[in-house]
Amino acid sequence: MEQPVDYLEQNLNQFFGYTSFRRGQREIIEDVIAGKNVIGVLPTGSGKSICYQLPAMLQDGITIVVSPLISLMMDQVKQLKAKHWKQVAAINSFMDRKEREQVLQTLHTYRLIYVSPELLQQEMLQNKLKTLKVSLFVIDEAHCISQWGHEFRPDYMRLQHIITYCNYPPILALSATATAKVQTDIIQSLGNSPFKKHVYPIDRSNIALCIQKVDDEHDKMTVLTAIFKKYHVPALIYFSSRQKAEEIAVLLAERINRRVAVYHGGMEQYDRISIQQQFMNDQIDVVCCTSAFGMGINKADIRLIIHYHLTTQLESYIQEIGRAGRDGKASVSVLLYCRKDIHLPKFIIRRELPEIDELDAVFQKLKQWHDQKNHLPLQEEELSEQLGISSQQWRLIRYQLERYAIIRQSNIYFHIDTWNKAYQYISNYIEKRNKAKKSRLNQVLNWIHQTECLRKHLYKEFTPSLLSPATDQCCSNCGFLWENWDPVQKKTPFCMNYSWQEKLKQKLLIGDTYETN
Repeated sequence: MEQPVDYLEQNLNQFFGYTSFRRGQREIIEDVIAGKNVIGVLPTGSGKSICYQLPAMLQDGITIVVSPLISLMMDQVKQLKAKHWKQVAAINSFMDRKEREQVLQTLHTYRLIYVSPELLQQEMLQNKLKTLKVSLFVIDEAHCISQWGHEFRPDYMRLQHIITYCNYPPILALSATATAKVQTDIIQSLGNSPFKKHVYPIDRSNIALCIQKVDDEHDKMTVLTAIFKKYHVPALIYFSSRQKAEEIAVLLAERINRRVAVYHGGMEQYDRISIQQQFMNDQIDVVCCTSAFGMGINKADIRLIIHYHLTTQLESYIQEIGRAGRDGKASVSVLLYCRKDIHLPKFIIRRELPEIDELDAVFQKLKQWHDQKNHLPLQEEELSEQLGISSQQWRLIRYQLERYAIIRQSNIYFHIDTWNKAYQYISNYIEKRNKAKKSRLNQVLNWIHQTECLRKHLYKEFTPSLLSPATDQCCSNCGFLWENWDPVQKKTPFCMNYSWQEKLKQKLLIGDTYETN
């Protein structure tokens, strides 16, 4: 039976309360419902989740959503249940064992299931997937397959295998920062099936782009203090160093009348989720954070995004500034640049991948364990510690060793030719990736020193055109003036006695720890 023309909009209004689709949503949803594989590239904050949530409500079967962050899963499940749609669940490591087992036993009763790429590797869940009717397989933040998956989340690279367990349902891959090259990489990683591409300009024209050049750390603190004394708005300050994030959070809390919190990957999971929820509920004004914060954050009125340190690539910068102004109102991103800052991203790039001598040591240790008939330690932290490398470096090496069948579960298999081939491939791969990372950092530096429009040069690799002209002030190269920015100010309670601040002062890290992703 033919559906009325406004069938999708009627359901959009019924389920979500919206009267019309945003740019790109309808086109993607129509192709998804038609059973096509789709790549969707839409701006941050453009409502990508609607592109799979609405089909999940309208189609028979189950929609699987591979999501990289627990907080993102929890927020979306909470929002859907608040709309009285109960057939949604998230499977993640934050659940207690009993709760997870209960969800797994009743998977067939859900219509929309969020899960991390790591948990999808568990045999019990894979066996469950074989028994389900999966109508759509969604890969959120799909650039992880190409840009981060190689090192940060290698289980994104294994999704093609998982799709076979689901009996090859249509695939929807979504991203806000997938270049043409990354789109090709995604398609290849998923088996080179035909994909319909819906790629839209990712420029957020209501966000002014500013670069503030400073001489030193003292100048940065002066700029931050001045901004927050004038503007009482929700804000994120991004750092590449956990220690520096903690240090500046304490200093800001002492100097300005704001509720300032810190967030990074070294904190307990419960504390991270608590900080995020307080920020979402306007109980915290400013979050000093690393890149661990923000993916999937859907707070509409963030007005300021400040980068205290350089990012290692423009993709990360675009993702992070895109958390501002999701309600369409004028917002500002500021990058504080000091010439000495270049040393930190260079150090981060060096530590993301193992050095050749570290790779040699890993192969020697694995050979020793093989000869002694030892199994690999089950805990990843213990394993990487014994090998003398980071967990991230080990995930990269392990992924390649599993490809060569040198490692299967906790067993080590030795054949000299295979080991030599694997070693040569990994060492060549490390060299190639390091060159690519340095090239991406050079793009960031070239952009910072650009004398023409910053907006034009930021997005030129990602989209053939801009949503021009900018709806508000464009950028610091096009005459941005702070006095012309007049956002709605938030009232801040005077009482600043937050127990986490005292804990923070007591638990400042000794030495420094850097966030690589």
